Amino acid sequence: MSILKRPLVTEKVSSLNEKGKYGFIVDAAANKVEIKKAVEKMYGVNVERVNTTNVLGKFKSRFTKAGVLSGRKPSYKKAIVTLASGEVIDFYSNV
Repeated sequence: MSILKRPLVTEKVSSLNEKGKYGFIVDAAANKVEIKKAVEKMYGVNVERVNTTNVLGKFKSRFTKAGVLSGRKPSYKKAIVTLASGEVIDFYSNV
């Protein structure tokens, strides 16, 4: 089971990167200790703290010839990881 699914690359999280905070989409069953160990192992950095939140999927509906289709986008768990001062993660090194 992979704990880190993908990094969050949004405007809000990109502004937090300057403060040493990075966002990740993580497995819904993962806890803060597992997330901390996974980030430290994958990126070789020291993690000071981990904040998590469960994001509920948005309700979506659209009108079609067949009628109204409605449902939800998938829910996910988000983690904001604070690194030790002076450490950075470069997501764009492999691009």
